[in-house]
Amino acid sequence: MNSHTRPFEGLSVCVYMGSRSGHAPHWQQLAEAVGTGIARRGWRLVYGGGRTGLMGACASAALAAGGEVVGVIPNHLVEREVAHTGLTELIRVPDMHTRKAQMAAHSDAFVTLPGGIGTFEEFFEIWTWRYLGLHRKPIGLLNHERFFDPLLQFLDNTVEAGFLNAETRATLISASTSADLLDALFD
Repeated sequence: MNSHTRPFEGLSVCVYMGSRSGHAPHWQQLAEAVGTGIARRGWRLVYGGGRTGLMGACASAALAAGGEVVGVIPNHLVEREVAHTGLTELIRVPDMHTRKAQMAAHSDAFVTLPGGIGTFEEFFEIWTWRYLGLHRKPIGLLNHERFFDPLLQFLDNTVEAGFLNAETRATLISASTSADLLDALFD
């Protein structure tokens, strides 16, 4: 899980997000802003390797802004022709477990955008890994249009009920704009 030496000299940010675009155009614009923001900071985008939905929008925007993009995708999704073929690097792996481990190993921070059950699973797993001491990397939620408000309230309720400690809850960064969240990652 710890960072290892790699040729890229800048920071790498893993973004978890939907393979769907959502019903409103502002979700795709949000993904594009994150990809552009990562590239303009000289960071590398690490993500799930897909070409559809928010995933494809974020990766394409980072590439268009001159950034490096590493996608990590399981072979079964490559075979279904959902891989983004224009990336700086596309890492093919045998399964979803290996995908998540590779994404974590290549990243210095994690950001979660709106998405479905796969996005939520990735977010909670990487946060659990931090709680267990497997890494100390920052984790953020991009709470655009208050998308994550119910989740944040749920987590606060979990603290109040005594099932999550306040220190663990405090490790989670959230912001409503991509610029604010990206700026907060490495403060």
